[in-house]
Amino acid sequence: MVTTAHTQNVSSAFDAYEGLSSAQVTTCIQQGLCNTNSDIKTKSISQIVATHALTLFNVVNIVLAILVLTTGQFRNILFMVIVFLNLVIGISQEIRAKLLVDKLSIVSAKKVRVIRDHMQQSIHINDIVLGDYVLLSRGEQAPADGSVIAGAASMDESLLTGESNPIEKTTGAPIYSGSFVDSGSMLYKVEHVAGDCYAAKINNAAKYVKPLSSEIVITIKTIISYSTMVLIPLGILLFIRMFCIDHQSYNDAILQAVAATVGMIPQGLVLLTSTIFAIATTKLAYKHVLVQQSYCVETLARVDVVCLDKTGTITTGHMRVTRVIDATGSDDEAHTRPLCHAVSAISFATRDAANETARALIDFVDIASFSSADIARSIPFSSRTKYSGCITTDGHAYVMGAPQFVLGARADNYNSAIESFAAMTRVLVVAECAGFDDHGHILHACDDARDGACNHASEDGVRVLGFVGIAEEIRESAPSTIAYFKQEGVDVRVISGDDPRSVSQIAQTVGVVDADKYIDCSSLEGDDAIAHAALQYHVFGRVTPQIKQRLVTALQHQGHIVAMTGDGVNDILALKEADCSIAMAQGSAAARNVSELVLADNDFSHIPDIVVEGRRSINNLQRSAALFLTKTVYSGLLALICLLCPPYPFIPIQMSLINVAAIGLPSFLLALEVNRARVEGSFLAHVLVRSIPASIVIVAQLVFTMLYGRACAFPDSSISTLCMIEMSCVGIALIYRISTPLNMLRSCVLFFSIAIVIIGYTCLSDFLRMGALTSSMMMLCAAISFVGVVFFFVFYAYAEKHYPLLAALSLKKR
Repeated sequence: MVTTAHTQNVSSAFDAYEGLSSAQVTTCIQQGLCNTNSDIKTKSISQIVATHALTLFNVVNIVLAILVLTTGQFRNILFMVIVFLNLVIGISQEIRAKLLVDKLSIVSAKKVRVIRDHMQQSIHINDIVLGDYVLLSRGEQAPADGSVIAGAASMDESLLTGESNPIEKTTGAPIYSGSFVDSGSMLYKVEHVAGDCYAAKINNAAKYVKPLSSEIVITIKTIISYSTMVLIPLGILLFIRMFCIDHQSYNDAILQAVAATVGMIPQGLVLLTSTIFAIATTKLAYKHVLVQQSYCVETLARVDVVCLDKTGTITTGHMRVTRVIDATGSDDEAHTRPLCHAVSAISFATRDAANETARALIDFVDIASFSSADIARSIPFSSRTKYSGCITTDGHAYVMGAPQFVLGARADNYNSAIESFAAMTRVLVVAECAGFDDHGHILHACDDARDGACNHASEDGVRVLGFVGIAEEIRESAPSTIAYFKQEGVDVRVISGDDPRSVSQIAQTVGVVDADKYIDCSSLEGDDAIAHAALQYHVFGRVTPQIKQRLVTALQHQGHIVAMTGDGVNDILALKEADCSIAMAQGSAAARNVSELVLADNDFSHIPDIVVEGRRSINNLQRSAALFLTKTVYSGLLALICLLCPPYPFIPIQMSLINVAAIGLPSFLLALEVNRARVEGSFLAHVLVRSIPASIVIVAQLVFTMLYGRACAFPDSSISTLCMIEMSCVGIALIYRISTPLNMLRSCVLFFSIAIVIIGYTCLSDFLRMGALTSSMMMLCAAISFVGVVFFFVFYAYAEKHYPLLAALSLKKR
């Protein structure tokens, strides 16, 4: 229902309009013709929980835990701690980001003024109905699409079109939801609501499930999927072999089968990945970067093309005065003092109706020297006349605006002064005139009372005091950020709805490579033309939301990993399509909600910080993942061998020691190192090169030990202990190999891993169900371990030397 905050008589400017009646509003509500919010939303908390909880990884581990519980051996379900921690980290991180992003949306305007029953009312934007008459003035946002029926205003449609210049709106002109009034006031009739609005249609086009673009996450899911396909039948066969054929007890058969299957699941790798991403997102949060999808840290680390939206990204979205000169072209302070005095007077007189240009002037000059007593009359800026002005109480009349409108044909006389400003600068002329008529038009002749003031005036009564240059404010950090991308070999493309020439000038100013190569995208037709333009040009102007999306797609088809920045509705489709999307907090809620990253302080200079954090995380993860994948490979091979030659040598609790000492602790510590190297090649290829040599050696060791031990009638507990020691030795050798060259941190990691293994075999032998070893067994263990370590180093060197192409392969090629 409509909630009326207050009602009052409609201002005299629009008092002829009655608006909808209460009965008409009720009818529209009953017919569902309301402006219900159709914006893109972030995931609900229940959806986030379900996404993280209902995974194949969790289901498999829960089933295995239930099987262990049936044996009553509760210590053997310690592996579920990893599952629980992974779940908590993933859910808490994403919920935290969701709540922060949702909070940003609260700052958007929620009330709007309408005319109903010939009265002005303030209602919630969701209570607007089709046919409502909406009042808008400076700074207010249009809540729905429609057309102007009275008044005139200058509208900022940059969030919709990317066009930074205000658009003049007079009677009959279209109004789009999401646009802001820059200056003026108007009354417009709502003709489209909710999903029928232009912005909502773009939002709806972006409501599709985006394919996962993280190679690491995809690889881990693939490993889990294939492991599951193997471990289920393998585990069942192992249990049948040991329980039905070898007549082992139910408890022993279950525990050994579970130990084999748990070993094939890269649990630690899943937790390590979640933890590394969580650490990265936490560190980035301190730099005002909200990470909504943790895997995007990896994607941005691999990005080789960054597409930047000009307005709100390279520029702040605000204007600033860049230069002032007098009529002769001098910028000397003494010569420009009369001009600045005139600008101060006009800025003070029209301060209540200040648009972005006027605010830039107010920031530049000192209006504190004026008071209301100094101004006899103010002439607000008009989209029709293109100037503003004032008359002071001491009789001076000042005007400021577009040279062609203030000076007419005489503007050509000042071309040299106007052209001395940079190409992307908006030039305003400041002049003293004879006065203004009742409609605010400049008087182009001096009357008798002003003869003294017109001694130096031109023949039409307008004396030029000088010119003011105003340009979009470029972010101070933009040049250094662009320079970072250039240094790192990341290509930068600037995509904007503005005129390509002005975009090119700004891009050149901040140092974008080949910024002089620009194209007007309004001339592009067909995917082939867009693909060609994506190859040839670095600056794209007059870009529609659909063409932005197709440009991103074209770059991806050319083999690039693309990041896209944006803040408006016009950026949503491209943001959704990009491999990594980055939104500004000050932009539209829809842009924030579809993006993986949100810059809370609207400063895209944080992007290098994200890249650096991503490189540290991914490079360290690629190195540490070899430890986890080694366990997955040798566990699968060993389980397959034990089908033919049972029993399986381990129970789950024994695998926990290996997981902590040779895998878990070193991988987590090594993952925290500083690493700024560029991420290259395939994650899986890098890991396989390091893990396969260790897996082959471990399987060979264990098979030999099991066969020899059974031939010599060693107890099963002793064989299990021998296998654990041998496996630990090769595991520590792998830690050493991936840690070279050693530094203080890596040396400490190696020391602690060795210490944990020794403590486990001496102090925790009963807890780990380890058997006693005779002196001959110890000598055998030492010999096998030594030979295994030597062969590991040989195989590792061989793999690095003869398979460099494997590490260079990339699964990301499109």
